[in-house]
Amino acid sequence: MPVQPASPGKSPEVEKSDSEWQRELTPEQYRVLRGHGTERAGTSTLNEEHRAGVFRCAGCGQPLFESDAKFDSGTGWPSFFKPLDGAVGTSRDDAYNMERTEVHCSRCHGHLGHVFPDGPRPTGERYCMNGAALAFAPEAGNKKKSGP
Repeated sequence: MPVQPASPGKSPEVEKSDSEWQRELTPEQYRVLRGHGTERAGTSTLNEEHRAGVFRCAGCGQPLFESDAKFDSGTGWPSFFKPLDGAVGTSRDDAYNMERTEVHCSRCHGHLGHVFPDGPRPTGERYCMNGAALAFAPEAGNKKKSGP
């Protein structure tokens, strides 16, 4: 089933047909990014990713989060306290009788996860992302990151 963009009033910069997305993404990536799905907690290998680098959108490759903004939220999903400027958009998500704020890639409008107001300083935000929606690009030299 084709997915509607999650960015009201703005067309995605990267537009592909539903069949193109299905060909280019794994079934799990497609389910999460294009179908607004959620992976099971604790299943993403990115939970244990601690190298310096950038987390990108698995759909279009746009840089989303620096590794220094990643923290262990204890939720079972990769979590960040701050996205890169202009990298993500948000929209209201009333699914499942809950009021949440959905986070999507500002470039392709792929569903990434949700943001909550219970994160660490300096922002107080927790961007709870699906690992299936992300791709990690390590910095040259694969240094360990510092930070929270």
